[in-house]
Amino acid sequence: MSDVEFMTTDLSDAHEDVRYLAPGYQDFGGKTRFHGPAKTLLTFEDNTKLRAAVEQAGNGQVLVVDGGGSMNCALFGGNLAKLAAQNGWAGIIIHGCVRDRAELAAEAVGIKALASHPKKSLKRDLGSFDMSLNFSGVTVHPGDWIYADEDGVLVSPCKLAG
Repeated sequence: MSDVEFMTTDLSDAHEDVRYLAPGYQDFGGKTRFHGPAKTLLTFEDNTKLRAAVEQAGNGQVLVVDGGGSMNCALFGGNLAKLAAQNGWAGIIIHGCVRDRAELAAEAVGIKALASHPKKSLKRDLGSFDMSLNFSGVTVHPGDWIYADEDGVLVSPCKLAG
């Protein structure tokens, strides 16, 4: 299934077992429709591990980051978006904030977050990968399939057929 071959509304209608992130996520990246298996990260106001993730090959994955919904600083910005696009990440979903909106929009990667904030995060090397995350009304497990477009974000335990 390519990015243009799915719409979350159609997937929602066809699959009763999908879960939904609560509405409120905004599109910031150069792609608004993306999907892939979830790589999960739990962190709070520290983007050290997020940078470490996007420096690695993404292999079409979606990095799902539970930043605690913090509105105090941005976890993701233009430099990291460039790395994510170059390294093959399908998308990034952040339960928190981003910055450098113009730079994010210029990169061919999907980026969804709650809001933008000009302040950068701390760098304390805190965070944990490959954990089940619970935020925005849904639990996201490592390896779940994420489908995101202009209408929202679906989470499925397996890859969905169009």
